Amino acid sequence: MTATAHSGGRSRATPGRHSSDLLRQILVAVGAVVAVVGAFVGSGAAGGTPIAEAAGGALSADATLLAPAGGAFAIWSIIYLGLVAYAVWQLLPAQRTDARQRFIGYPVLLTLIMNAAWILSVQAGLLVLSAVIIVLLLIALCWAYGRIISSRARGRRSVIGTLLTDGTMGLYLGWVSIATAANLTSGLQFAGFTGFGWSAEAWGVAVVGVAGAVGVLVALWSRGSISPTLSLAWGLAWVAVSRLTGTLESTPVAVTAIAAAAVVVVVTVTARVAAVRAARSA
Repeated sequence: MTATAHSGGRSRATPGRHSSDLLRQILVAVGAVVAVVGAFVGSGAAGGTPIAEAAGGALSADATLLAPAGGAFAIWSIIYLGLVAYAVWQLLPAQRTDARQRFIGYPVLLTLIMNAAWILSVQAGLLVLSAVIIVLLLIALCWAYGRIISSRARGRRSVIGTLLTDGTMGLYLGWVSIATAANLTSGLQFAGFTGFGWSAEAWGVAVVGVAGAVGVLVALWSRGSISPTLSLAWGLAWVAVSRLTGTLESTPVAVTAIAAAAVVVVVTVTARVAAVRAARSA
């Protein structure tokens, strides 16, 4: 269905404008509201139990060697603010038929709904289910961010649009990567996983190393996108803080986390510089 404008008895079609575009915009906005309400409940502000205390404290700073210190979770406020701003921005008429928003809208919506589902599962004390959901959330974020990267040549790109789309979703992806490692570790521990004979510290070092490797791959894949690295390095730094100052200390895990964060930052900057130079010489 196309929109039609009438002027002087003649009609002029507006190509590509469909009712499904408006539906997409509304659903993304509703998804953002659902995610923010879920976060409000999960923070304990509405009388519920804060995430760190839910499920018997399984996601607290000293629950596992992969859990970041409490200060790390302040980044959620920035991410949710960005998601709300993105949801409002993509509602503007100018974004209705934008090719890029058409391409990424529903993947972003999926991450918002799954975020709320994850919070509800933790609040319900369903730790194993929450681990499954956050893994699926991470997969959905990889899909959404992959589309964001591949669609950079599509539609209209402004500074504000890039910050709200690439920036917000990049922060979201980087942080959930760390949150997934912590939540999955708690879920496996709760389920009685013994680690195939490896010590908890060995597993901690290995998983932190994998998180760093994922950050390096994202940096290379996105040609030096800054936002995923910022949140991933933030999370790794707070894992180190927790292991050095909390009751569950581990110098090897802390050192690995610091080294992983440093490597991810260096690779990101190098990839970014290379991408800028390639663009200038093209």
